[in-house]
Amino acid sequence: MTGATVITREVLLDSRTLLWLVSTPEKIKPAAREVLTRKSCQIYVSAASAWEIAIKTRSGRLDGEQLLSAWPQIIRDMSAENLPVEAADAILAGGMAWEHRDPVDRILVAQSTRRNFSLATRDKNIRAAALTQILKV
Repeated sequence: MTGATVITREVLLDSRTLLWLVSTPEKIKPAAREVLTRKSCQIYVSAASAWEIAIKTRSGRLDGEQLLSAWPQIIRDMSAENLPVEAADAILAGGMAWEHRDPVDRILVAQSTRRNFSLATRDKNIRAAALTQILKV
């Protein structure tokens, strides 16, 4: 993968991007918002993001109760698709030669790589690794 900003028709949101879209969309760069609102763009939200948000909510690091309780409706309202984590995603994530230790980031990169999706993120570690296509938000 090149890590270049090459946008496919399918875009996987990282957890922070999802949170911003739901609560403070103005934090997302206008060019990225334009891509995400195109009719030709299919947005995906990983089950790993639900897991991450639930963990951070339980630990008190995030106020995510409303998001989690309305998850299906929010995903539907965004015209997004839920993306399950498959065994092949986990195997790729665990085997990537990438020193980043965040398991959710590793899964998101693996999911987007396996499916040739762009990953919507502002995360410097993901962008620096150049493992998948990026939509910088």
